[in-house]
Amino acid sequence: MDPELVTRIANNPNYQILKAKRTSFGWSLTLAMMIVYYGFILLVAFNKSFLSQRLGAGVMTLGIPIGFGVIVFTILITAYYVNRANREFDALTETIVNESLK
Repeated sequence: MDPELVTRIANNPNYQILKAKRTSFGWSLTLAMMIVYYGFILLVAFNKSFLSQRLGAGVMTLGIPIGFGVIVFTILITAYYVNRANREFDALTETIVNESLK
């Protein structure tokens, strides 16, 4: 890659905005996922009696829907990231490319 092009991209104000927004957003989602995942793991480790409560007369315990909720949460925040990346980050990337190739 041309060093001059790399410098133009790195100095582009839109690139700085993209980098800051993407980094901040990524860390926010990472923190949310860690809280949910490690919260579930801590429940498993330290409060088994809570998770082992039966739901109804069957064999399902409270831990099963909570564990399923962790999986669903992961899918939802992934979809949220992809949606925002397609809507906001891709538009900024296109602007940066167009400005840098002039």
